[in-house]
Amino acid sequence: MDMIVQDPKNIPQDLIGCVQPEKRVKFESDIQKWLRSEAYHDLIGFINGISTAIQGKKVSDDIYVSTEMQKLLDMFDKLNAMVDEIPPTDQPQRFGNKSFRDWSRKMNQDIFEILRNCVPKDKCSLVVELGFYLSESFGNSVRIDYGTGHELSFIFFLCSLFKGGILEERDNVACALRLFNTYLKFARRLQKTYRMEPAGSQGVWSLDDYQFVPFIWGSAQLAAQSPTTPDKFLDEEIINSLKDDYMFIACIDFIKQVKKGHFAEHSYQLWSISAVPSWSKINSGLVKMYEKEILSKFPNKTC
Repeated sequence: MDMIVQDPKNIPQDLIGCVQPEKRVKFESDIQKWLRSEAYHDLIGFINGISTAIQGKKVSDDIYVSTEMQKLLDMFDKLNAMVDEIPPTDQPQRFGNKSFRDWSRKMNQDIFEILRNCVPKDKCSLVVELGFYLSESFGNSVRIDYGTGHELSFIFFLCSLFKGGILEERDNVACALRLFNTYLKFARRLQKTYRMEPAGSQGVWSLDDYQFVPFIWGSAQLAAQSPTTPDKFLDEEIINSLKDDYMFIACIDFIKQVKKGHFAEHSYQLWSISAVPSWSKINSGLVKMYEKEILSKFPNKTC
C-alpha cells in the first residue's frame, strides 16, 4: 500500500510547513528495518493495549467518551453526508462504481479542515500528518478497492492521536468500541455503496476480504466474560443476538450477508478458528497472524 497519496495542494496554506508522513518502506529490503523500528513496536503495543482495555466490554456498554473523542466521532457525520451527496452512478460494470472517485476527491479536498475542527488548537500542527493517514484509510480511488492496507492506515491514524496527546489512556475503550467501530461501519458503507473490490485478497485462504483488526479487537472483547464459545460463533442465533455488541460477531454477520454458500468454502480460515478452544488463544493467534501476513509483507500495488 502506498500510504502517501494525498495531494499536497489540498493542505491549507497555514499548515503547509507542518510534518507530513514519509514513506520509508520503498524496497523489500526495507522490511527488516520496519520490523525493528520504534514505529512498528509502538503499533503492536497500541493494538495489544487496546485489546487489554476492551476485554469483557460490549459496544452497548456505558463507555466514557471525552470531548475530543466526540469531535472525532462527529467527523463521520460529515463523511457520511458526502456519500449522500455523491450516490453511485448507473454503469454496466459489476464492481468499482466510478462515483467513488468523486467522493474521494471531495473527501481529500475537505479532510484537513474537517480534522482541524476535531483537534485542540494547540495540536493543529498534527493535522497534516493525521490527514494523510485518514485520507488513505477509505480505499484506493484509482482501482476503487479497499483492503487491510487501508485499514492499517486508520490504525496509524488512531495510534497518532494517542502519540500526539489528542487522546489519552482514558479514551482506550472508546477508541475501539466507538471510533474504530464507527470507521468500520463507514468503510462497509463505502464498500457496498460503490461496490469496491477487495484489495490484495487471497480468497478463501485470507481471513477476510477487507478487514483484519476487528477480528483482533473483537476476539479481545470476548476473551473475558464471554457470552459464547468459539465453536458457536457461526450459529445464526448467536450472530443475531451478539452482532451489535461484539465486533468479531459483526464481522461474521457481514461476511454472511455478502457471501453465499457454505462458510468453510468461502472463508476457510475463519471457519477453522471455530475449533480453537478459547477466545484468548484466538486473540493471540490473530495478532501473530497479523504480524506475519500484514505487517511483515512487502506492500504491493494491490494491498
